[in-house]
Amino acid sequence: MKKQSITLLIIVFMTVNLLAQDDKYLWLEDVENPKALEWVDGWNKKSLAEIKGNKNYQDIYRKNLEIYNSDERIADPQMIGEFIYNFWQDKTHERGIWRRTTLKSYLTGVPEWETLLDIDKLSEKDGIKWVYKGASGLYPDYKRFMVSLSKGGGDAVIWKEFDVVGKTFVQGGFELPEAKGSVSWVDENTLFVSTDFGNGMTTSGYPKEVRLWKRGTPLSEAEQVFEGKETDMSVSAFAYQTKTKTYKVVSKRTSFYTGNIFLLENAQLKKAELPEDIELAAILNNQVILQLKSDWETGGKTWKQGSVVSIDYNDLIQDKINLKLVVLPDDRSSVTSVAVTKNALVVNMLNNVKSELYKFTLKNEWQKELIKTPELGNITMGSTDDESENYFFYFTNFLEPSTLYLGNSANGEIKKIKSLPAYFPTDKYKVLQFEAISKDGTKIPYFVVGSKNINDGNNPTLLYAYGGFEIPQLPSYNAVMGNAWLEKGGVYVLANIRGGGEFGPKWHQAGLKENRQRVYDDFHAVAANLVERKITKPSKLGIFGGSNGGLLVGVAYTQRPDLYGAVVCAVPLFDMKRYNKLLAGASWMAEYGNPDIPEEWEYIRKYSPYQNIKPGMKYPEVFFTTSTRDDRVHPAHARKAVAKMDESGYKVYYFENTEGGHAGASTNEQRAQMYALIYTYLNMKLMNEQ
Repeated sequence: MKKQSITLLIIVFMTVNLLAQDDKYLWLEDVENPKALEWVDGWNKKSLAEIKGNKNYQDIYRKNLEIYNSDERIADPQMIGEFIYNFWQDKTHERGIWRRTTLKSYLTGVPEWETLLDIDKLSEKDGIKWVYKGASGLYPDYKRFMVSLSKGGGDAVIWKEFDVVGKTFVQGGFELPEAKGSVSWVDENTLFVSTDFGNGMTTSGYPKEVRLWKRGTPLSEAEQVFEGKETDMSVSAFAYQTKTKTYKVVSKRTSFYTGNIFLLENAQLKKAELPEDIELAAILNNQVILQLKSDWETGGKTWKQGSVVSIDYNDLIQDKINLKLVVLPDDRSSVTSVAVTKNALVVNMLNNVKSELYKFTLKNEWQKELIKTPELGNITMGSTDDESENYFFYFTNFLEPSTLYLGNSANGEIKKIKSLPAYFPTDKYKVLQFEAISKDGTKIPYFVVGSKNINDGNNPTLLYAYGGFEIPQLPSYNAVMGNAWLEKGGVYVLANIRGGGEFGPKWHQAGLKENRQRVYDDFHAVAANLVERKITKPSKLGIFGGSNGGLLVGVAYTQRPDLYGAVVCAVPLFDMKRYNKLLAGASWMAEYGNPDIPEEWEYIRKYSPYQNIKPGMKYPEVFFTTSTRDDRVHPAHARKAVAKMDESGYKVYYFENTEGGHAGASTNEQRAQMYALIYTYLNMKLMNEQ
């Protein structure tokens, strides 16, 4: 190593350690430390006493709980083999039941459910607050599943083999101890396993190794398939089983957006010669479906960013890059999801932030056909069946409750199955779409939902956005928001800022790393535009964001406190100097940059909220929320933010749920409470409802 390189490393190390020494709240990063938990308890008691003491709290909480526990909710259907599976929570089943029925019974509207696993009873028996995290079934008869359970809702889970015929965990069956990772059935006696094998995880806290585990053998003796590096983000594998072939795929993620795909064929691992940022979306009739995140020049041709293309599996394994174009979105459209039925791709697209559904079938070239769905709203794909042409999807918009449809990709027909009830009247509201001009001249679309007479400049307004990880923010019916906010005279705004996926990879990549400030400029621009249009004024404008969105609103109020009157900062990233050292933080450096590299810290430090809290500012009274059991975004981000705000003389509110994981809540009661606290706080600050 060159002398100057060693000198630079020493300087970086010393700088990081000096900054850490300056942080008097590092002790709050020790999640279960008694002193830290005592601090949490004190803040919870103080904040909850004030918010729950508000005259609106109990009414909002009661209505929230009624919505969450309603039997009129849609039982989300998962088509697996001959059955429809569903996980259900209500007032009787606080932690939920995993159940199933037939498709015929489900379509009657009053299905006869067969309970497979009662999580409440299991929790009582084990003395553990289990949270159901999903189940992976064994093709083709699906009599065995690997069930995933979390202690308190974190990302770390245990996996246990379950017999759905006997409705019991298999004695002596496959079982993995608690860890972050994944499993996938290869056959009835073999699993792909990525977990903590005792030799360390990646710096992001995920598995770095995949093994093939044979039934009846110790996990420690499972055959290694692939081992990555500690500096990789994660390593995982899945087996996609069909009647004619089992496709075995290993994925090494070097960052959140880059990695390599390996194919296990004839016991040999073959690296697929694909761009590192490509996404394997599906496999259909031996066609591997790929989504392009950047231009791909191959075979004398350029395949454009945002495209979906396909390649025959046999060509891919032989490095013959013979691509076929499935779809190429334009500048104002993007692909949000790709799903597979027996003989078709069902592609969900956005056109100027409005959903459209298409069917694609392969006849020498891919043929495109528009599926006639409801218009001017948001479509979310539900379960699909690769053994038939059936698929489910949901349609909603701000004023139309979510409706479940069953589609058939062979005949193009769709059938309405069930709609949620209207939990609040919608005829007195309207939806508008505007554009704000960001600092660099980019047009930023946003939606406004409010009464039909909102242009008086004095409306309590709640602005929500996310702006990261290529996740689009789309119109949807929110019964809790409708009751707790719109019905009390509020206006709701959803902003489609950069960093998201509303207009494809370019929209996302425009806000990465050194360009992150563009995301925050977009948000400020929407806020200012709301004031210019006389929809609201700063003292009446509240903002709400969670996770990456929590970082967004943290930046918003520290950069432009003059624009905002209330802030809900939920499960946030906040200390961007140390985020990569806390839990899964290192996995997001492709999004934000590496604060340990001086050149990258130079742009991160300019917006990192924790470092930019200053005394003597006119900050709004922020409400921070998090969960002790959040093992994705460390609760210390919110803890330290509150401690530093309090030290600087600012009034803040804080609530840390003792379970719930990154979602912040595990049960309907907890969800009802969380959103009652949030909307009561917003009522207090923006509607002067003390």
